[in-house]
Amino acid sequence: MAKGTDDTIAVRISKVLADRIISGAIEPGARLRQDHIAEEFQTSHVPVREAFRRLEAQGLAVGEPRRGVRVASFDLGEVKEVAEMRAALEVLALRHAAPHLTSAILQLAEEATKAGDKSRDVRSWEEANRAFHRLILAPCGMPRLLATIDDLHAASARFLFAAWRSEWEKRTDQDHRAILAALRQGNTESAAATLGRHVQWIGRKPVRTASGTTREAFAIVG
Repeated sequence: MAKGTDDTIAVRISKVLADRIISGAIEPGARLRQDHIAEEFQTSHVPVREAFRRLEAQGLAVGEPRRGVRVASFDLGEVKEVAEMRAALEVLALRHAAPHLTSAILQLAEEATKAGDKSRDVRSWEEANRAFHRLILAPCGMPRLLATIDDLHAASARFLFAAWRSEWEKRTDQDHRAILAALRQGNTESAAATLGRHVQWIGRKPVRTASGTTREAFAIVG
C-alpha cells in the first residue's frame, strides 16, 4: 500500500475516532484496540497507528507503554485550563473583530442564540452555541487565533457531551443577548467582559459510566 494512501486512511480514521471521542460515544479511559479498528476500516495496522498518533497530538488519546492507547481522561483542572484559555483568546479575537461586525452578522448571531434556546438535546445546543461564537469572532481576520479557538471549542464539546449526553434542559442564554446588545451599542469592552465571564462558567454533574459506576463530570456551558 502506498504511503500516500496510508496517510489518507489515517486522516479518515482519526477524524471518525475524534468525533466518537468528542461526542462521548467512546468514554474517557476506554482502550482503543488496534486490531478492531483496522478490521472496521479494512486496513492494515500502519494507518491505524498513525491515526492514534494524530489523536495523541490532539490530546484525545494517550499511549501507555505495553498497554496500548486509551482515550484521554480529563479532570476539573483540565476543564478550567480550557475555560481560561478560551476566555483569553476569545476576548482577544472579539476586540479585533468588533470593528468589522455588521448588523447582518449580529442578526445571524442572534438567530444562532435563539436556535440554542430551542435545542432539545446537548448536540444541537453545542452546534448553535459554537455558531454564535464563530460568527462574532471570525471577522477578527486572524486565522491562527481562530484555529486555536476552534480546537478549544472541540475540547469544550468533549467535556460537555461527556457530562450531558442525556437529561438536557432547554435554557435561555442571557449572556449571548448581553454581548449582542453591547456590540450593537458599540461597547466592545462591555461585550468582551461579558464574553470572558461567559466562557468560564463550569457546570458539574454526576454521570454513570458504561461499567455502572458513577463519576463527577465537569463541563464549560458557554
